Amino acid sequence: MSVAGTDWRESAARIDTLLAAAGDTGEELVRTVADLYGAGLERMLDLLYERGALTDAALEALAGDDLVAGLLLVHGLHPHDTATRVALAIKGTGVELIEITEDGLCRLRGRRPHGLEQLIEAAAPEITGVSVEAPTPLIPVSALFTRPAS
Repeated sequence: MSVAGTDWRESAARIDTLLAAAGDTGEELVRTVADLYGAGLERMLDLLYERGALTDAALEALAGDDLVAGLLLVHGLHPHDTATRVALAIKGTGVELIEITEDGLCRLRGRRPHGLEQLIEAAAPEITGVSVEAPTPLIPVSALFTRPAS
């Protein structure tokens, strides 16, 4: 079965189904194969870097591809840190990143759009929670009830 000819998300779901049926031995097999592929990906990146072929543009292309970025994340090879990945994921949603705490809480400001948690989880699975603060008004509400001095 070729992943290239299908949606890779379907393949990932199929792996989960097979693992559930296979039990501990299946999980160990997948972990061992994943470690092997991770070592291979890391070596590929090292070889490209050593030859000057791992340019900023190439890294951005890899990080911008959902399938490749996911593989790089799984193996700890993603070129962007957590904050950068979250900032890119929420771009254009109307929320802004305030901080990511040491315990993995992602603090945002703005209006919570639909699907925000899924965007962040896909970009940064290490995030433990999402907190969205209301935006600070440009004019304090109390100013609306006072009249300027004449």
